[in-house]
Amino acid sequence: MVSVLQESAPSYTMVKNGLAYFNKDERAEDDPRPGRPVTIAEELQISKERVGEIIHEHMNMRKISARWVPKMLTPFDKQRRLQTSKDFLELVGDNIDEICDRIVTVDETWVRQYDPESKQESMQWTKKGERPPKKFKAREAVVQKRRGKLSRGVLFLQDNASVHTARFSRQALKDTGFSEIDHPPYSTDLAPSDYFLFSNLKKELRGRRFVNDNQMKMAVESHFDCKEKEYFLGGLKALYTRCEKCISLEGDYIEK
Repeated sequence: MVSVLQESAPSYTMVKNGLAYFNKDERAEDDPRPGRPVTIAEELQISKERVGEIIHEHMNMRKISARWVPKMLTPFDKQRRLQTSKDFLELVGDNIDEICDRIVTVDETWVRQYDPESKQESMQWTKKGERPPKKFKAREAVVQKRRGKLSRGVLFLQDNASVHTARFSRQALKDTGFSEIDHPPYSTDLAPSDYFLFSNLKKELRGRRFVNDNQMKMAVESHFDCKEKEYFLGGLKALYTRCEKCISLEGDYIEK
């Protein structure tokens, strides 16, 4: 601490006493205090309206809800996101329609019979005791159903989940001859499935109750079956704008 903080470092006695205190009481919560908390307005003997004016107009502050992010990004993480975003913009160039039409992306998320809140997690339907299906099946579906993409060259985009980076999955991708678009770790804000596909699906399903898994699956399939090609292309094209924002934020997370 002294080597980093130098003269601002706490004394040895202060550190020793602090450790002794926390070893005796490891709770992170404040101790309960009697009586009603004193507000800033009461402490300063001014009106609440005046406090609000000072905070908003003079201090230029606002109260916002905290947002969940996959992790606290390190400088290396930000640099990786920054470089990946630049690479994607360079790949697209002036051919955003042609590039987005070649992209194939896969991902998973959980869909529940009832979801009253907005949580993002990662999806697949499996019964208890079943092993999740192999990823190469999804790639095989591309070979069978999207031959037009194959003639122009498939650009495969997926996140860095362990099932995607496993040697078996990497070999299956290599065997298909697909080109892979690099995706930085901890970057759901740069994954079309997360920021567009699944988020819109869950907004539509949120608050609805399903009596069983089959009813839920039908609702999911219905949601996607009624969408036109332009809907999915729009989600992929948004990646271009998000990469621009990521670059402007020097690799930090994108809020919207």
